[in-house]
Amino acid sequence: MRHWLMVLLLACIALGASPASAAATDPQTACANLLGATLDLPAEMPAHILSSELIASSDSTPAFCRVRGYVSPNTNFQITLPASGWNGKFFYAGCTGSCGMAGESLWARECDYPVARGYACILSDMGHRSGPGDGLWAWRDLEAKVDFGYRATHRTALTGKAIVSAFYAQPAKRSYFMGCSTGGRQGLVSAQRFPEDFDGIIAGAPVISEAGTSMSFVWTLNSLARADGSPIFDDRSLALLHRGAIAALDAADGRKDGVIGNPLAPFDPATLGCKGKSGDCLTPEQIDAARKIYAGPVNTKGQPVYFGGGFLPGSEMGWRAFLSIGGPASATRSGTDTTRYIQSDFGPGWEASAFDFDRDPDRLREYEVLYSASNPDLRAYRARGGKLLIYHGWADARVAPLNSVDYYGAVTRTLGGPASAEAFARLVMVPGMEHCWGGDGRFAIDYIAAMEDWVERDVAPATLRAAHRSPATTSEGATFIQSFPAPSGSERAVEMLPTYKVQ
Repeated sequence: MRHWLMVLLLACIALGASPASAAATDPQTACANLLGATLDLPAEMPAHILSSELIASSDSTPAFCRVRGYVSPNTNFQITLPASGWNGKFFYAGCTGSCGMAGESLWARECDYPVARGYACILSDMGHRSGPGDGLWAWRDLEAKVDFGYRATHRTALTGKAIVSAFYAQPAKRSYFMGCSTGGRQGLVSAQRFPEDFDGIIAGAPVISEAGTSMSFVWTLNSLARADGSPIFDDRSLALLHRGAIAALDAADGRKDGVIGNPLAPFDPATLGCKGKSGDCLTPEQIDAARKIYAGPVNTKGQPVYFGGGFLPGSEMGWRAFLSIGGPASATRSGTDTTRYIQSDFGPGWEASAFDFDRDPDRLREYEVLYSASNPDLRAYRARGGKLLIYHGWADARVAPLNSVDYYGAVTRTLGGPASAEAFARLVMVPGMEHCWGGDGRFAIDYIAAMEDWVERDVAPATLRAAHRSPATTSEGATFIQSFPAPSGSERAVEMLPTYKVQ
């Protein structure tokens, strides 16, 4: 008997197969067997698989095994396992906002592109059930806050890898993460706290400081509204400000293309002031509001309350989410709930108008240790060979882009200078891109292909191919993990977008 086992082992080696891959069964059986599988996980993070179903192929998707379950204490996940054509790799798709969903509707589409590339792809609800913008789940619930801060991402990653090993009878040879906004924070936290989890991390518009982002939301809400809650800008005046910013700064990067490439160049909205005339001009009230947004949150002494700064020229159309134009401001609940429940325990009676920028910043910082993604010491991640690509849109009006610039500068200084940092970590500032997606610029970028080149072929992303998509292609079905190249109907051609170097 031992003789025949040895013969089989030698045959597997001769054919380039491993004993594990030789033990793999057909997809239907392998998928069904996951329901009773014993996953190789640490004792403190047991996982339970609730369902395991082989989904037949269609005209647009290959057959795959869809697994749903949860990992202790309360993180729901969904993982998609290609039944054929698996590329041997694992992918974690990060979430956005307050998360709370794992597999529902559009959210599940974050795995579409990775699965199309052959990845086994997982996503999670970060330890709670909710809509993407509400935060009540976190009120006075330290366990939920810990999961949202860091634990859920780590435990989901290990669970996903264990399921991959059980289904394919061999471990993934590479693991990647990509997410934007809260997902960007997930990526940075993974690099900082759990350096072994991923070979490559793509962190978009990361919420480096939850406290700082909360203060930015509250500052913007208050700056754009009068005391009675009415909006200071309407659609016409907001568009006027946006066009004025572009006209003033478009050529600051050396070319005139309708996109602000250097939003740090000086721009004073007073140049658009009425000055005694009526019509297409800004009122003193609007000029003052715009200056406040560009400057960012300060206390009564004029001192910044965090390092992120304000939203920059070119981001004006994104301010509409903070304005109650034609209905409730869409950013009001998200920003207010984050502040009253996730970043504090202020509670349901608290409103943004009550925030005291002299006293309350310290109250928000009590939970910051759970969420912070600001640690620039990435030596452990660099030592294990990990690669980090941070991207952020200059026109972002949800997470101030200078957060990423400031963080990357800290990484550069901590790691010994630009050359040392660029060997494993790079920052891409995307001209004209809004929060994660959209805007005047070329924002459809295949970050995954760039990261694969870096991790697997040691080709660092000095430039990235980027394209603009028309509104018709982004109004429905747009996800933060975008396919590339852009589909037919793109308004602008592909260009090479350079990675950003800290000045």
